[in-house]
Amino acid sequence: MKINEKISNVTTKIISNFWGTLEQINFDFTFKNGTTKNLTHEVFGKNDGVAILLYNPASKKVILSKQFRMPVYIAGVHNGFLTEVVGGAIDQNESPENSAIRETEEEVGYKVKNIKKIATVFLSPGLMKEQTHLFIAAYNEQDKVDKGGGLASENEEIEVLETLFVDALKMIENQEIIDVRTILLLQYVQLHKLVEI
Repeated sequence: MKINEKISNVTTKIISNFWGTLEQINFDFTFKNGTTKNLTHEVFGKNDGVAILLYNPASKKVILSKQFRMPVYIAGVHNGFLTEVVGGAIDQNESPENSAIRETEEEVGYKVKNIKKIATVFLSPGLMKEQTHLFIAAYNEQDKVDKGGGLASENEEIEVLETLFVDALKMIENQEIIDVRTILLLQYVQLHKLVEI
């Protein structure tokens, strides 16, 4: 069955347009058994995003960040503070690669050049329309151009963490790192043996 035969009569109502857009989508969905039901879903999103892990094969370290996340606070986890990779939203007319480079300098103070795209993923496809472009980049101390910490104009307060790669992996095991982007990228580096343990 073609998609236009499964989904029809799609209507959209914007519920909120504060930070991102929350839409209520009503549609008719035809199941494999031939029955059709009218369904309503909510879809939230803003711009697509990026996430990038910096790793140093010589020092066997990675650059992470720690910042407050209100949804994590509401969930009652880690007092709202997450240890994660650099990440952010792609600005209008900006490529994912340029966004990852810009966010890296803003958040952790490193200017990286040679970045590698790993994947583009949906992090919560049941609700979010945002796609996240995942990158890695090798770094060294000469790439440090600023202290980082985020932009005051965006109300960011980011703690820059340089930690041994092996310790970052342990942080996954003890659930100190619970951000899926960070877990995916750390495991990619481990799987491809980009940093020796």
